[in-house]
Amino acid sequence: MTILLLYVAIFVIAFVVYHQAQKFVHHATDFTSLKTVTFGDESAVTATRAASIISVVAIFLIWGAFTGSKLTPIHAPGPFIGDTSFSYTAQTEDGQTDDATVFVRVFRVGEEVEDPTPTGADDGFAKNDVASLGAWRSTLIRVDRNDEIGRDAGATVVAVNGQSIEPGGEVQIDTGRVTMTPKGTLNFEPSKGWQMEPIWLPAPEAVWSRLTEIAQQGYQNSTLLQHLGWSLFRVVGGFIAGSIVGIPLGYAMGLSGWFRGWFDPIVEFMRPVPPLALIPLVIIWAGIGETGKIILLFLAALWIMTIAARAGVSGVKITKVHAAYSLGASRWQIMRHVIIPNSLPEIFTGARVAMGVCWGTVVAAELVAAEKGAGMMIMVASKFQLTDIVIMGIILIGIIGYGIDMLMRQIEKILIPWKGKG
Repeated sequence: MTILLLYVAIFVIAFVVYHQAQKFVHHATDFTSLKTVTFGDESAVTATRAASIISVVAIFLIWGAFTGSKLTPIHAPGPFIGDTSFSYTAQTEDGQTDDATVFVRVFRVGEEVEDPTPTGADDGFAKNDVASLGAWRSTLIRVDRNDEIGRDAGATVVAVNGQSIEPGGEVQIDTGRVTMTPKGTLNFEPSKGWQMEPIWLPAPEAVWSRLTEIAQQGYQNSTLLQHLGWSLFRVVGGFIAGSIVGIPLGYAMGLSGWFRGWFDPIVEFMRPVPPLALIPLVIIWAGIGETGKIILLFLAALWIMTIAARAGVSGVKITKVHAAYSLGASRWQIMRHVIIPNSLPEIFTGARVAMGVCWGTVVAAELVAAEKGAGMMIMVASKFQLTDIVIMGIILIGIIGYGIDMLMRQIEKILIPWKGKG
């Protein structure tokens, strides 16, 4: 929640600053300059590149700040690392009390350290203790195990740093908190700060280091390019197959009441069914080979492309059809020069959505006994809690998907320059 609020704050600040700067640089001199949006004309609104750059930089800075990255100048408060101590008061059954100190060393996970050395007086029945633990972790400390009068003899811990404590209670100290279990054992948990533990979210440089390592050495007996190449092959194959079937079916449903009545229940029934729910059937029908994965991605794209083509045909203005008829156009000419050109914008929009769904489905498709693929790489890494590989795979899938979407946008601009022109 803190990260989300910070990102929203950066967005608001950047938005206000940018627009104030624009007002200062560009003064409105006529009514044309005051027009901001023409509804129905998508080309009237273009992405502000400055906003895109700030958005990406903000995400990177927040990522680095909350992971302690060396690449970012500002960091959120991190976990406590170093030596600390707290005292406890033990009380015997006959009312005797004695104080002792617990010396704790908190280290970065993965480092090898020695236990701290206790100091100070230690002449009562309660003896000083030592403990070591990694950051973001907690540890149980049996303070009575070396006391002359321990729990077995009826002694109990009644206070920590002078504050009374009982089973289930806790005491806050400067470097963390001390809790007591129902059985009377102390548990020390150092302050975690605001930074994420590497096992949950590694720093950007850790992900980059893992990327260069896998790019050079490969992962699971395959190179990085092979993993990405197989995923791309499956996505494109499933998408093309879904488009080849879905677009003609959508046209037929948009032009023929019989086709629409026949196929509409099937399309509307299958449309809300997530592709992941079809995995068991795909395995039964097509096995665990490449055919099954392509079929799953085909089904993910089929219904989206069908609905997009049907919507494109249904959205053609009837006045354009009447105008073509009045000029003596045949049915084929109307199809060729009116219906297809005017339905292409909807089809391209559906294609971009379908491609995104296919990329989301390929991870699940590669769970089915895949030996290569970005999804397979992510799922294997997740089993061993290799979060850096998981994030690396997600970023690569996102980059490839974004690149494909940008390519489709450029093709759309070339093939249908009339989009949004009425």
